[in-house]
Amino acid sequence: MMSTIPAPAFHEGDEVVLANGTYQGTLGVFLRLKEDAKWADITERDGSIRSHPVEWLAHSAGAIPASVN
Repeated sequence: MMSTIPAPAFHEGDEVVLANGTYQGTLGVFLRLKEDAKWADITERDGSIRSHPVEWLAHSAGAIPASVN
């Protein structure tokens, strides 16, 4: 039986937030999935590009940056 890989929930340019993990609350822009599709590159607000597990990402609609509080 052949298994299929589900389409990614994120697309290039989507605004994302790290919903879990060490850097929870970090805002960024989704760039691409890595070769291991469980990981993705995002551009963080400071311009750095970092890899994070896809399961930690969420769309940032409605997210409030910590600096606003």
